[in-house]
Amino acid sequence: MTFSILDSVKTIFDTLINDQSLPIPDAARDLARTNVTFEVPERGEGAVDSDVVLPCPLKQCETVAALKAVEGSIGNAIAVLRYNTPQKVSIDLQHAVLFLFMAYLATVDGKGKLDPEVKKFLKDTDLLQAQSNLYRRMSANLYKTKDNKYFHIHGSLEADTTLKMIGLPPRDPSQTDYHQIIKTLGDAVAKYTADELEVMNAEKKQAGTTALTREEFDKTPHGQVLNKLPYWETVALETTTPPVAFPEVPADIGTPKILSGFKVVEMCRIIAGPTITRILAEYGAEVIKVTSPNLSDVPFFQVDGNMGKHTTDLDLKGSQEDRKKFEALLTDADILVDGYRTHALEHLGYGIDYFTKKGIERGKGYIYVSENCYGFDGEWAHRPGWQQIADCVTGIAWIQGKALGRDEPIIPPFPMSDYGTGCMGAIACLDAVYKRATKGGSYWAKTSLVQYDLLLMNQGLYPESVWQKVRDLHDADVRAVRYYDSVDHISGAALKSMWRIRPDIFTEVGQKKYMDENISEGFHNKKVKTLKPVVRFDKNPNAFEEVTRPNGYDEPKWWK
Repeated sequence: MTFSILDSVKTIFDTLINDQSLPIPDAARDLARTNVTFEVPERGEGAVDSDVVLPCPLKQCETVAALKAVEGSIGNAIAVLRYNTPQKVSIDLQHAVLFLFMAYLATVDGKGKLDPEVKKFLKDTDLLQAQSNLYRRMSANLYKTKDNKYFHIHGSLEADTTLKMIGLPPRDPSQTDYHQIIKTLGDAVAKYTADELEVMNAEKKQAGTTALTREEFDKTPHGQVLNKLPYWETVALETTTPPVAFPEVPADIGTPKILSGFKVVEMCRIIAGPTITRILAEYGAEVIKVTSPNLSDVPFFQVDGNMGKHTTDLDLKGSQEDRKKFEALLTDADILVDGYRTHALEHLGYGIDYFTKKGIERGKGYIYVSENCYGFDGEWAHRPGWQQIADCVTGIAWIQGKALGRDEPIIPPFPMSDYGTGCMGAIACLDAVYKRATKGGSYWAKTSLVQYDLLLMNQGLYPESVWQKVRDLHDADVRAVRYYDSVDHISGAALKSMWRIRPDIFTEVGQKKYMDENISEGFHNKKVKTLKPVVRFDKNPNAFEEVTRPNGYDEPKWWK
């Protein structure tokens, strides 16, 4: 039987729409069955004969395209509720692929993430040099253990604690060579068994994990809990507040968007959480990203991640004045998006109980959106983590390594799990918007990186004949990656190879079709390119209303 990427997408989409465990409004399910189309554009000049372009055996493109169609269907249901205008929803599969690695497509003055020259245009939010210093950067990487297992240490955005944990100095100016750094850190990790590293990691509250196979993860108590849960959830926090009328839209704004007038406070860093709010901004929501001036963030991820938003810095730990400003924002907010460690905002006084109580007091419910690594149930719910950690603990890395012909786990290219999780978080949020408008109440919308990985793996692998063709199409550098290679090394090799295979996506025609181009005052008045919204509506189209800017750029106030 001939494999069809279009048939594969439709199968996954139908499975999601018909899964009654998933919180999707019935109206959205009905619209999904009649108003969604998927497009497979013809391959342009110079492209190789393959619809599958990602060097990954898992159905990443099909899964995220199906999720985008679910997202659009719930948006459609809100449009019917709000404007009485059912939409035609279309998803371009090539566009959906680009969504999975849009940070690697964004540019400032023509320079992308992997170009060292781009740093001069960025705000230096890498406060502890966990990204800019290669030795410290490689404290977030996969290494072999004393007992021949594989452990992903993760220095996150701080690095000192993890490096000291494995017996290395937090800084070493002599360590500048990529391969020497791998050997230095690899030798240090190899002094410990995986179990010893797990204990040390827990004591230091670090984000590391042993790389498990899917079968091993499923046997853990945590795996057994998460495998019984839906991929995303929308939980009622209170049901006493009345249904919330949609905000009035001024007559002079032209065609309103589906979430025009909604106010969103973002409390997130890196990728998955900011992707949720980036999507809400596409739908017309007014998003303000609140970050601490004392916490690090990856500078380049702000280029695409902050598209459509305003950004501000507030010190909620050390400044009572800043807490007042934050609470003033919350007074008019509809949605709070939390991408920090589980209970981090609760410890600051702004957890779920705070918003439940405040929603009742003001007579208008809140929507609290959470994403994390391990989910919010099970024995590992408290553990910190990032995309690579989820890919290692669930079995994704072992699947990637085996598919490349190696008996070792390998992190897939690009932060694809981050973007997929961001899409699921947006879906859960849109479901909560629909519920609040029709039933009233306050809601907790939640999902995790691990739950996205489970969804992805549950769709199965490409047939061996298809995967073999894709693997052979890619450059030798893609097939040569090893478990100890960094995410940027793996992703850089994949990106170069994909440019060769599908020039129609990446060169001028594809750029005009899939990328926005704006002048950003926040990025030194340079031309910035970022990915356009994937979900397309025919009547209330998605589009960004604000140009991207770095963290901490604006005053902490609503601007519309």
